[in-house]
Amino acid sequence: MSAPIVVAGASMAGLRTAEQLRAAGWDGPITLVGDEPHMPYNRPPLSKEVLAGKASFESLAFRPRAGIADVEWRLGTKIVRADLDRRIVELDDGTALAYGGLVVATGMRPRRLRCPGPATGRHTVRTLADARELRAALTEPGVRVVVVGAGFIGCEVAATAVTLGAAEVTVVDPLPLPMVGPLGELLARALRDRHEQRGVRFALGTGVTGFEGDDRVTGVVLADGTVLAADVVVESVGSVANTEWLDGNGLDLTDGVLTDEHLRVGGRPDVIAVGDVARFPNARYDGVPRRVEHWSIPTDTAKHAARVLAAHLNGTEAGLAPFAPLPTFWSDQHDFRLQSFGAPALGKEDVRVLEGDLDGDLLVGYHAADRLVGVVALGGSAAAAAAARHRAELLKQPALTA
Repeated sequence: MSAPIVVAGASMAGLRTAEQLRAAGWDGPITLVGDEPHMPYNRPPLSKEVLAGKASFESLAFRPRAGIADVEWRLGTKIVRADLDRRIVELDDGTALAYGGLVVATGMRPRRLRCPGPATGRHTVRTLADARELRAALTEPGVRVVVVGAGFIGCEVAATAVTLGAAEVTVVDPLPLPMVGPLGELLARALRDRHEQRGVRFALGTGVTGFEGDDRVTGVVLADGTVLAADVVVESVGSVANTEWLDGNGLDLTDGVLTDEHLRVGGRPDVIAVGDVARFPNARYDGVPRRVEHWSIPTDTAKHAARVLAAHLNGTEAGLAPFAPLPTFWSDQHDFRLQSFGAPALGKEDVRVLEGDLDGDLLVGYHAADRLVGVVALGGSAAAAAAARHRAELLKQPALTA
């Protein structure tokens, strides 16, 4: 029997890669290793529907396709080390697994603040366990919430906390506007205004220097000396790639796992990376390797990388064009949605209102070298539909380097 393909990571990216390996013609053994005890589940609802009590934890589980009924699952187990030359990974239970192909799908973990003060009362949102703990805290009567970080998850949690009836919800961020990095100033201002109209407060342009309290958090100390009263603190200050287990193999791990244009790692045809841990060049744009933390990326990377790996192991040629996905994201906050197609961050110097206005449904276009590279809608279902109408146009655009 041939050595198995080991999929390091049993979340969405790992699941989709296993399914795509079967679809690509790999009929050999596959082993998925994941550090959580659960089967793969959908993470975006954790900060929204699940936290608000509108969806059950059980509803998040993905239903694996029939084609992977024979794969081996090693859940509640962590890969601690890899030797890519010997083609071996070591698990935290002492087991060593030999592989013929390796899939790096270990994803990200939340970055934590390194500030003095108590740890109890401080939360992140990444796993089922995180969401369970945070929901219990947010449903306490009269709770005062401070969210540190005004990115996707921070804004979603703030909106959910308001919906749950929190007495106070304040979002802190060193940047001058919420989500200004991916959205640019025009849309970020509109987003801030809509949050404030629904009861969210902002402390922007300042950071956190410490936490007050004895056994648990009672306040958040800001860089300007202000102290925000807090019963619950949510830390949403970015992510750290789970790549330590790959140390010592000569790989570029400076921000996730660097891959080539076919998601192969370190020039090795038997190792691929998928999901938000992969830092890949996107041939649709400028070819600069970047990580993309959008819901569509696990499926997009899995489909391409699985075909590349299966072809190598089967001794055939994949014959694929370089990987060139069209990134997509959405974010539900309060009663409105942000919906994006393309890469708006590459066009923030040339932002144009395509439809609507700042007070209602709004569609914004982002341009680079006078080419549309991304659209973002803010508003209701009509705005989201307007963004979707531009998807075909974005797909037809030539590469920025052409």
